[in-house]
Amino acid sequence: MTTPGPARLRAEQISKSFGAVHALADVSLDVRSGEVLALMGENGAGKSTLLRVLSGDHPPDSGRLLLDGEPVAFGSPRDAHRAGLRVIQQEPEIVPHVSVAENVYLGALPRRARVLDRRALFDQVRGDLERCGFSGLLDPRTPGSALSAAQRQLVEILRALVGGVRVLAFDEPTSSLSDHEVEALFGLIRRLRGDGVAIVYVSHRMPEIFTVADRVAVLRDGRYVGDRAVAQTDEAELVRMMVGRDLADLFVREPREPGEVVLDVRGLVTADVRDVSLQVRAGEVVGLGGLVGAGRSEFALAVAGAAPILGGSVAVAGKAVRLRGPGDALRAGIGLAPEERKAQALLLRRSIRDNVSLAILSRISRLRVVRRRTEREVARRYVDRLSVRASSIEQEVGTLSGGNQQKVVLARWLARRPRLLILDEPTRGVDVGAKAEIYSIVGDLAAEGMALLVISSELPELLGLSDRIVVMHGGRVTGELSRADATEERVLALAMADDLHATGAQP
Repeated sequence: MTTPGPARLRAEQISKSFGAVHALADVSLDVRSGEVLALMGENGAGKSTLLRVLSGDHPPDSGRLLLDGEPVAFGSPRDAHRAGLRVIQQEPEIVPHVSVAENVYLGALPRRARVLDRRALFDQVRGDLERCGFSGLLDPRTPGSALSAAQRQLVEILRALVGGVRVLAFDEPTSSLSDHEVEALFGLIRRLRGDGVAIVYVSHRMPEIFTVADRVAVLRDGRYVGDRAVAQTDEAELVRMMVGRDLADLFVREPREPGEVVLDVRGLVTADVRDVSLQVRAGEVVGLGGLVGAGRSEFALAVAGAAPILGGSVAVAGKAVRLRGPGDALRAGIGLAPEERKAQALLLRRSIRDNVSLAILSRISRLRVVRRRTEREVARRYVDRLSVRASSIEQEVGTLSGGNQQKVVLARWLARRPRLLILDEPTRGVDVGAKAEIYSIVGDLAAEGMALLVISSELPELLGLSDRIVVMHGGRVTGELSRADATEERVLALAMADDLHATGAQP
């Protein structure tokens, strides 16, 4: 690890308001050359606004920026880019009908006699991919329209490095990356840090922070709370700084005696699942644990009617059901909040109202015409109940934070009132404060008698929420643990049961 140098970028007393909303209030912090500064805080804490001020998207209302000790004022992102300050946004802007190489060097394409020199361009980008450790992850000739979300993120990173960089800021860069791509990104960050680049790293993911950052700065309600050296802090302290309470306080559930069996699955077989049996009772939260690829999400999709069932049986409240599609599951009283809320659950360009009412249109319609007044009343009721932070129920869902988008998905199912609600990674991509609110919602639903099946890759979350934990590996159930018996070690042992048996170890 390199020793950080002097302050490369300093923000002094930065304030920014949007109407009556004070997004930033007298925020001062610095990031040093050869340092990775993690920036953490709840959604709405001011992180994105600060990045937009740094990148020239928003002029500050007051305060100033200094780059290598010299005051700077950016009128646009182009000004910041020319000064060597780049921000890699969470949602990259990619030109769809040109190649990866052209997207990377847009505005600086190599030419020969005024004609684009494609061979030189592709060779140049191949060299860039090699230097960044991204070889094999991108083909320079691939059109932008054919790129996955992860590949678009890599293109944005390459683009940011063109022409030299002094300060590089990442906004949730790993949200769409695989483990292999994350490792490549971390390798690049370490090399840039070694070259003296100052790096700002925004993430909600605690393990990433402790892996890649040197120092952590925390914002809360638009104000600077403080910073800590990563080597001298822990997750509990950072949570207290972000939300003002301990991590243990996030999981407050009174154990209750469960009611009748709501979901009874026997010997379920799909293309990815084999011979899975489990039950979930009214008022009970059953956690479904396992590693990536264990078959948890595939099981959930089958029970929700979204994946073909090849064998076994499913009963709801003692009645056998045939799940030929999501409509059958909905009529049986099964709801699913899927893992990929943006791609699978939400209409991002439609309003909160439209999204909340989606599962109850038949109930609020007369002669196939939606009763708008009733629809608005329902949407307002659940938006208020779940404290969705939005200007109104007409706000576009795509403009909400991740935590508030997840609350909209939950509001839809509260309006529908299913007997069983399956939550697949319910807090992925949301901040600690929103997690606490979602945990409270889960507890309230269980107390009201709803049966809940929760899939989570975060072991503290799984242990804190669940009355029982069923663990899967390789498409089958490898064991079950009561709340009293469940520990991280026991869950992991069951999650790796087949691998442990293969090596002769005991789970």
